[in-house]
Amino acid sequence: MSQQSFIVSGVPWFDDRGRTVNAHGGCIVEENGLYYLFGEYKTDEENRFAGFSCYSSPDLAHWTFRRIVLPQQKDGLMGPGRIGERVKVMRCPTTGQYVMFMHSDDLGYYDPHICYAVCDTIDGDYEFRGPLTFHGESVHRWDLGVFQDDDGTGYLLVHEGDIYRLSDDYLSVAEQVGEGIALGGEAPAVAKLGGRYWMLFSGKTSWDCNDNYCLSAPTMRGPWTYQGLFAPEGSMTCNSQTLYVLPVRTAHGEIAMYMGDRWSFPHQASAATYVWQQLSVDHGRLRLAEYQPSWSPISGKAEPFEGRHVDVGFWSDKAGESVSIPFHGSRVALTGKADQWGSYARVGIRGAGMSEESAMVVDPIFVSWYAKSPDAGYRYVSPELPEDDYVLTVTVTGEVPQWTDKSGQRFGSVGSMVDVDEAIVAQ
Repeated sequence: MSQQSFIVSGVPWFDDRGRTVNAHGGCIVEENGLYYLFGEYKTDEENRFAGFSCYSSPDLAHWTFRRIVLPQQKDGLMGPGRIGERVKVMRCPTTGQYVMFMHSDDLGYYDPHICYAVCDTIDGDYEFRGPLTFHGESVHRWDLGVFQDDDGTGYLLVHEGDIYRLSDDYLSVAEQVGEGIALGGEAPAVAKLGGRYWMLFSGKTSWDCNDNYCLSAPTMRGPWTYQGLFAPEGSMTCNSQTLYVLPVRTAHGEIAMYMGDRWSFPHQASAATYVWQQLSVDHGRLRLAEYQPSWSPISGKAEPFEGRHVDVGFWSDKAGESVSIPFHGSRVALTGKADQWGSYARVGIRGAGMSEESAMVVDPIFVSWYAKSPDAGYRYVSPELPEDDYVLTVTVTGEVPQWTDKSGQRFGSVGSMVDVDEAIVAQ
């Protein structure tokens, strides 16, 4: 049984090239039997716009890299020295065009614009058009979401809870239909469930996570009612920040899939991960009631990573210390505890009996053991490999992942610990 058929939250995912799926802050568009994942193509070195990526999948588990659909521009709002975030794509029903929305900013986050690009094909080269306008003026906002209603009406959602109805061609704002419904909120997303509209928000804690919350309304124009937290209090929304809600058809009916980002500053390219979980409406309240570390999008049911369990018991905060785990199989997972003392390790796989870096079959990537809310579970799941003899190596970096926001407030870890409990080897 292939574990790659399952969604495993909080671990790096690998695409058809064996590289980490690098598509954060984005969305999914379903078309012609494929799911298209758009996101920020991050680097492990610095926070800057390097492009927006697109991946496709038939099952939300096997991901194929399509291309960088919008690269860094030569100059201007999406040029060098700029931020590019929160990419969202919708197909406009009146024109057939795909319209991409994004947050552009300077590196200090003092020059926000909502911008857009267009393309005739879902995974083609998008043409950057510049800032989105409302009454002829640029929309100077940052964290954004989008929502397409059943009748094709498109909405732009921004921080603080402002809601804008887009024009029929999605290329400008027609009117503002909501204002300040979530003061202090960011990362908005909307789902339509149980005959009501639900808007999800995160608090503002920089790259760190927090307990996200939601509001509901009978229409997108409101009135919006605060409904409190939708995940268990103290879980920090499963250590993630709300991103998008996707309807998914399973063998047991349609579910609403919460999509969240588990950011990992500064190593966002390989160590930032995804938290995809099921939402439901229970007694009139939106709930992410039970965290499923691994589940099947086909059945909608929880499925563990199955294999032979190997005790590792490695625990260290000393830079350069490592543990090597020989195994015979086609895939391997690591479990361990992540908490506020956690840090980064470099994790890679080489062929057994080979020590040269050129013999690596899975290049070392940064993997995070930091979690604001303590979590014991999967930390790493390798890509599928030909069944053979391998050695997995975990090396402590000694780096303390911490940062400050532009107000000077400190966030992140207080240590450099890496804790590996066991390896699970699949044949």
